[in-house]
Amino acid sequence: MAITTQTDRERGERDQRRPHGQGRQATDVAPRRARTMGRRLQRPGAWFALPAALMLAIFFTYPLITSLWQSFFATSGGVSTWVGLEQYARLLRDPLVGKSLLNAGIILVVQVPLMIALAVGLAYLLNQSWLRLRSGFRLLTFLPAVTTLVAYAVVFRVMLATDGGAVNQLLAVFGAGPIDWLNNEWWARIALIAAITWRWTGYNMVIILAGLQSIPAELYEAARIDGAGRWQIFTRIVIPQLRPVLIFTTVTSTIGALQLFDENYILTEGGPNDATLTPVLYLYKVGFRQFDFGYASAIAWLLVGLTAIIAIVQFRLMREKQ
Repeated sequence: MAITTQTDRERGERDQRRPHGQGRQATDVAPRRARTMGRRLQRPGAWFALPAALMLAIFFTYPLITSLWQSFFATSGGVSTWVGLEQYARLLRDPLVGKSLLNAGIILVVQVPLMIALAVGLAYLLNQSWLRLRSGFRLLTFLPAVTTLVAYAVVFRVMLATDGGAVNQLLAVFGAGPIDWLNNEWWARIALIAAITWRWTGYNMVIILAGLQSIPAELYEAARIDGAGRWQIFTRIVIPQLRPVLIFTTVTSTIGALQLFDENYILTEGGPNDATLTPVLYLYKVGFRQFDFGYASAIAWLLVGLTAIIAIVQFRLMREKQ
């Protein structure tokens, strides 16, 4: 049984006094005006977004599609020929592709966990209230992240020089012999890992520090009341609360390791004996030194696929541990 309120009866009486259809038309005008006004308000936003959309289409979408299309062609004598999946089959036969992936894997397995562990430790230390001059230490730790990639790589190259380098001079003070940092395969990898770690630890530290400061103080207080020590608080409260931040920093660091180019290009140019050759550096050499852009595009899409697979696996592993 419907209940008619006084307001509904008054509205019905007013509609009856109006000409036929006028009340219904009046009620339909307001929503139409609202929709029209909403569309007018949305148009300026669309116009403001148009330049960014055009830039994205020109400098990202178009090159992405073009590189995929180009990977199915081979160029010889300035003439492009359709070869289908031959460029991707060539990846399986190329020993340098395997060597570059092996080098990237070594950097990924060693450097990323080391850097994340250092970033967590530094962030936890710089978040302590008893530490004096915390702002100054945070600034010093973050400064490497804002230095120019080329500049810091050149500085590391000078410091790690076999003859007269600052690092070997420091080792000589302690009676250690000079190390051929950039001309030995394993020492070159260690030097590259050290340079990357110095550059990006502060960047990840700032992100993790922001995550630490978002942890409620009540959790620490409750843990202390229950008798938890510092290590228990760190492992049972801090690390679980930081899991989303750690997922983000691990995935971005993994992508950065797979896309490594500037540091190894300046320090060693991929040597010695291709010990620091990475997929992006090999892509650069194939594309811009051998001018084999079809094969370089295939290498690029191989890298895209591997990056996506590793990122998805990391996300799922982190979620399963939650």
